Amino acid sequence: MSSNRIHDVVIVGAGIAGLGMGIRLARAGRDDFVILERADDVGGTWRDNVYPGVACDIPSHLYEYSFLPKADWARRFATGGELHEYLRAAARDEGLRPHLRLDTPLDGARWDADARCWRLETGSGGLAARALVLAAGRLSEPRIPVVPGLDTFVGNAFHSARWRAGSLAGLRVGVVGTGASAVQIVPEVAREAASVVVFQRTPAWVLPRGDRAYEAEEPRPTRAALSAEAEQLFAARIADSRPAAALEARAREHLHRQVADPGLRARLTPDYAIGCKRAVFSDDYLPALQLPHVTLEPTELAAVEPGAAVAASGARHAVDVLVFATGFETTRPPFARLVTGRGETLAQHWAHGMTSHASTVVSGFPNMFVLDGPNSALGHHSAFEVIEAQIDYVLGALEYIAAGLRPLEVTAAAEAAYTALIDELADRTVWKRGGCASWYLDEDSHRLTLLWPERAGLFRRVNGTFDPRPFEPAPCGLGPCDADPAEIGARVPV
Repeated sequence: MSSNRIHDVVIVGAGIAGLGMGIRLARAGRDDFVILERADDVGGTWRDNVYPGVACDIPSHLYEYSFLPKADWARRFATGGELHEYLRAAARDEGLRPHLRLDTPLDGARWDADARCWRLETGSGGLAARALVLAAGRLSEPRIPVVPGLDTFVGNAFHSARWRAGSLAGLRVGVVGTGASAVQIVPEVAREAASVVVFQRTPAWVLPRGDRAYEAEEPRPTRAALSAEAEQLFAARIADSRPAAALEARAREHLHRQVADPGLRARLTPDYAIGCKRAVFSDDYLPALQLPHVTLEPTELAAVEPGAAVAASGARHAVDVLVFATGFETTRPPFARLVTGRGETLAQHWAHGMTSHASTVVSGFPNMFVLDGPNSALGHHSAFEVIEAQIDYVLGALEYIAAGLRPLEVTAAAEAAYTALIDELADRTVWKRGGCASWYLDEDSHRLTLLWPERAGLFRRVNGTFDPRPFEPAPCGLGPCDADPAEIGARVPV
């Protein structure tokens, strides 16, 4: 690669967001783009996570590009392998291979104000772009807690997203965590291992899953029907609402139906409102915890010894394998340290929590767009809904950049107004008022920085179409300029 040529667009990341952006660019006839990917294949989360039982918890026909539907999903909830193959086929069939630069990590990106472009350094050399699209995602950097003595462990220890276990037959396995990955891993590991101990710092609300294979000639649900059903679930994310109480009652009934022992039920009952942390879906996790060779340790992992894991309770558990199902670096994305705009890095700009305008653009970072970043995840719906709206926004913005006017840079006032809007919407939700700490909240400011605190349809209406007015100086020749940029998006109908 050469830094002498300035590409129209460089995309960082070849997961759902990056591939979707590339497909839409190609379909629009915009061929001068590059997709950087640090791994040797596309697929993002669904490439990295290959642990036993990995699957989506959103219905298959809703967890796909609306512009690239798949009629023959095998199950109601697609497995990780089928999702990875769907994304690989999308890249292949939509002609993205010539645009992909695999095994090419981003080492740094800096805005060149004189040349009005982004200068990028990668593991394969330098290149430049008029527009930079960051699509590295939120679930790409595993987080392993600091545990005293972990370096002395003589067995096999790894994060669930870096699965490297062979046969577990005859081995003693410790699983650290009780979130979405753990509830899929534990039943599968319990089928093979000699013993399993699950370290539970905080119990999770478990809802029934109802997964099954589709029959060959069975009519499939439509994306529209599934989307409408998912939108109804947002009402349960409003704190102290009737729908929230009904959802909690459903989870309690599931727990009572599957766990007879009142002592174990008590240890598995959260003390926070449902939805405050990510609810999990499983029909076999709670039964697996009651198998004779499975132990629920109701405290967190506190220390590791050469052949044992020590819980905060003081209990010692002999283990040969330690699996850390402990989540990802979400609120402080590592890629932010690599990107420098006008005078500061993105990490510095986000030192007190991620902020943006329209969940996609950031003040001080011209011609830069972040997909699946600040306030662009959903706690009740498919990630594809927001990602596709963001792609539409970026495509509109690229038309302005192509017109050759000044670089697009959102005003600080517009970003502050949007941040205030997010805070106002978030304050009434279970994510802020549910009585828990979660990866949805910034650890410093305690703001809700990961989720869009409203319905997916409202995200599309507010953020799915590019509006030039919040940018400075406003490109008045191409759009309306009769409003104060600070007021744009300050209020939305709820």
